[in-house]
Amino acid sequence: MSALEQKIGPLQCVVIDGGEAPTIPVVLCHGFGAPGDDLVPLGQYLLEMLGDDADKFRFVFPTAPISLADQGMPGGRAWWPLNMQRLMELFQTNDFSELRRQEPPGIDEARQMLTETIEAVAGDFDKDAPLVIGGFSQGAMVSLDVALRGLKDPPAGLIQWSGTLICEAQWKAVAADRLKSVDALQSHGHSDFVLPMIGAQWLSELLDESSANFEFIQFDGPHTIPMESLQATAELLRRVAANAS
Repeated sequence: MSALEQKIGPLQCVVIDGGEAPTIPVVLCHGFGAPGDDLVPLGQYLLEMLGDDADKFRFVFPTAPISLADQGMPGGRAWWPLNMQRLMELFQTNDFSELRRQEPPGIDEARQMLTETIEAVAGDFDKDAPLVIGGFSQGAMVSLDVALRGLKDPPAGLIQWSGTLICEAQWKAVAADRLKSVDALQSHGHSDFVLPMIGAQWLSELLDESSANFEFIQFDGPHTIPMESLQATAELLRRVAANAS
């Protein structure tokens, strides 16, 4: 399970194949401030968890387009800029209704670039091959935006680790149609002080109302991906593989 770095579409990526001839691509996006290879160890761990099914999967980890080096985070990347001062004000007032309505500046560009990369990834597979996309934190948000407003056809599977609801009006306008056949997984910690649980609950309502099969894992922990979320992710991937057989 060696990792290969390559540019796919407009984004630099790390690619891990579970076998010699994978048939299902999985694209996972890192969060704000993380390096592009942040989730690669989780991909390797998921392949170990998948056991005999591992050889069916190719994991692709795109690097977000914006460098945060000038903000004191060497190696850190972002899908779009964040107004940190405004976020701190929202935390102080505990009013996140503004966040759910917001369409962040830069999300259109991020969605376009990630869509092009995912389409290039999918182009190496059979046209009927199922696609799974997702990510952590800001990576969860951009992957959902791509599922709803980017790709021509929605993915077979959607993974939302510690994400939140943004672009509410835009997402709700298309979610019922776009996610009706999507197997979706969300996880979020009750002690998440980066993206509090209230935003995750709003997101879970959207996904539960729209997706064909939805699971929401709530755990006692911070802004992270616990073992139970990885186990559920592996089960989602097994279901996608079984449905493709």
